[in-house]
Amino acid sequence: MEYKLKKDNNTIRKFWQGNEAIAEGAIAAGCRFFAGYPITPSSEILEHLSKRLPQIGGVCVQMEDEIASLGAVIGASWTGVKAMTATSGPGFSLMQENIGYAAMTETPCVIVDVMRVGPSTGQATLASQGDVYQARYGSHCADYEIITLVPSTVKESYELIIHAFNLAEKYRTPVIFLPDEHISHMRETIEIPEKQLIINRKKPTGKDDPIFGTISDNELVPPMPSLGEGYNVLVTGSTHDLKGFRDTLNGETHRKLVYRLGEKITCNKKEIIKIEENKPEDAEIGIVSYGSVSRTVWELQELAEEENIRLAHLRLVTLWPFPDKEVKLFTSELKNIIVPELNSGLIVREIERCTNGKTNVHSFSKIGGEEPITPKELLDLVVNLS
Repeated sequence: MEYKLKKDNNTIRKFWQGNEAIAEGAIAAGCRFFAGYPITPSSEILEHLSKRLPQIGGVCVQMEDEIASLGAVIGASWTGVKAMTATSGPGFSLMQENIGYAAMTETPCVIVDVMRVGPSTGQATLASQGDVYQARYGSHCADYEIITLVPSTVKESYELIIHAFNLAEKYRTPVIFLPDEHISHMRETIEIPEKQLIINRKKPTGKDDPIFGTISDNELVPPMPSLGEGYNVLVTGSTHDLKGFRDTLNGETHRKLVYRLGEKITCNKKEIIKIEENKPEDAEIGIVSYGSVSRTVWELQELAEEENIRLAHLRLVTLWPFPDKEVKLFTSELKNIIVPELNSGLIVREIERCTNGKTNVHSFSKIGGEEPITPKELLDLVVNLS
């Protein structure tokens, strides 16, 4: 459902479900290939794109499983197409080997994981935030960096998925998009601009350009040719040299490759990391949140004002690479930090690490999926700490 606003506004109003916003945002970003396998609560993304992509010359394929889905996405990306897949926790687990492969081969792609309650099949239709560490450390060997974005609204589902594609293309890397079920299944009226900033991958300028390395030490992201363009393209998950040839017994080749893969993300954290901060000068209690729980905190701040309590709020939009510097700055001079999460307490560990024992950090976790964290529950804790 949509209609245009005033012409001078240059925006379009939509009434979208979160998963629809993700699908349409991907199309706006230039995605023309999707491969996936149906799994609650992400299935609407596959369903929506199965209708929309053929209308614009794209391809949508239902694969036999999630392993094949990401494999197809990686292959499509190497033909020069922007590509995406979508899944939930169990399917995300199956994708982990190929996520590591995409990181090692510097394949730009977007992987949507709509979080639901686990472990295992768990509560398949209910919301959780239990996959946050799987997004960071799921693939074997922790010597890789990953970018992970977490939306808190339907509008942000649209805007951030475009940003995810831009980051994937700019840094030649897989990007994880991590909504939870609440965000993916809620509907909101949103306004979006007709024109979006779109970034495309850098192409080689010559046939001898190193496609898995750079000529200058100051460059970290190599250009990426497409299959069929006349380049000698070798794509292997094994340790490889600047041209892509396997060089598995040379420690120096491996060190240079892995450090560059990490540094192209860590050295650009300032450009990659997104946060939203509201920190009144007289606040003594702070809340750090992400995803749908942030919506609870927005209402909590209003309730706390009625109690004459000033709350600071830091919303993590980029979850990985973790915004250490921003968290340290936010938590400085605050007496208490509350970290509400729809899991048994995960990102609270990162907050504790960043505060280094100088601030009291309180985990407020809820599992079971039957209801979100409520503003009243958090208000009771805030009042007790005041």
